[in-house]
Amino acid sequence: MQYSEIMVRYGELSTKGKNRKNFIDRLGYNVRQALHEFPNLKIAAHRDRMHIQLNGEDSEKVMARLGQVFGIQNFSPSVKVERDVKKVQAMAIEMMKEKYHPGLTFKINTRRSDHKFKYDTNAMNDLLGGTILQAFDDIHVKMKDPDVTLRCEVRPDGIFLSYGKINGAGGLPVGTAGKAMLMLSGGIDSPVAGYLAMKRGVAIEMVHFFSPPYTSEQALNKAKQLTAKLAPYVGTIKFIQVPFTEIQEKIKHEVPEGYLMTIQRRFMLRLAEKIAKKRKGLAIFNGEALGQVASQTLESMAAINDVTTMPVLRPVLSMDKNEIIEIAQKIDTFDLSIQPFEDCCTVFAPPAPKTKPRIDRARQYEERLDVDGLIQRALDGIQITEINSSDEFMNANQESFAELL
Repeated sequence: MQYSEIMVRYGELSTKGKNRKNFIDRLGYNVRQALHEFPNLKIAAHRDRMHIQLNGEDSEKVMARLGQVFGIQNFSPSVKVERDVKKVQAMAIEMMKEKYHPGLTFKINTRRSDHKFKYDTNAMNDLLGGTILQAFDDIHVKMKDPDVTLRCEVRPDGIFLSYGKINGAGGLPVGTAGKAMLMLSGGIDSPVAGYLAMKRGVAIEMVHFFSPPYTSEQALNKAKQLTAKLAPYVGTIKFIQVPFTEIQEKIKHEVPEGYLMTIQRRFMLRLAEKIAKKRKGLAIFNGEALGQVASQTLESMAAINDVTTMPVLRPVLSMDKNEIIEIAQKIDTFDLSIQPFEDCCTVFAPPAPKTKPRIDRARQYEERLDVDGLIQRALDGIQITEINSSDEFMNANQESFAELL
């Protein structure tokens, strides 16, 4: 079937009252960003639903991308027909042929935004229902839970027919709940945390710490590719790479081994906070899951959070690893996350980190360091990249190399 339009129905936006227009406007912007690769589309976001005119674009590819945009409850591909009843009847028969089997049940559901059209909703329901009953043997009308609901929408510019609903990503349009920084490692958990943050409407920017020569270019590209995996949910995402080599070297030289991870994480959080404030972020997200590693005990979190008053949000905090992996597989980040390119959290990891670090000890050890100078030099070396869903950072040679490790 060559579809001409996709009708989009909103999710939680129906509960937003006076703010509904702002949410719909934001969703329209996000859809345009997510579908930027399809130049012929015409997108119109109205109060009750959104209409995407395909103008010859591949409906399957458009719907695949549309299904990743948060704020959409479901959508239906539809066919535009002239406002000629006979042509509408003929198209209804053609569409039902694709679904027909003996014993099929159906109903017609008509909406009419053009009230000047000569047939009202009941008349169109009767007209199309009668046409289908005459055209097929062993087919029955069923008003509750039919096998097929043929939807007919009468508008001033044509009549639109559809019979399927495809579930959207749900949630809220990204950007309606403010902006935050995501501390992105190369592991499984932080991309899942970013996905869950975006689902609740948070616009995220990735903060990635890298430590050349201890971490490789492949590790940096892996983090960028993970960002590209999440970009379809919003269109584009800013990737902020923060040089961390000097800080890690100074910490390793001056701080007892058991506190290396604690002090490193405190520096990361300080940097994330300063970046957030500069870029008008309201919070910091990360992929910490309680008890998963030494730096993710409550005592460690308290010692690390000591350096900031900004909210630090952990969407996967109470999840089991298998639950996190299930989401990672769903959003297609798992296979990339498990590629063995070490990030800066692992290359300097001590063999026996403190699981119950003391805040006073952490502060005491930091007195040996030029904290302000180290932070400022790292901030001066930041690089920011805008990443799209179509960007590729992991080439075939890198993937082959990863398989050999």
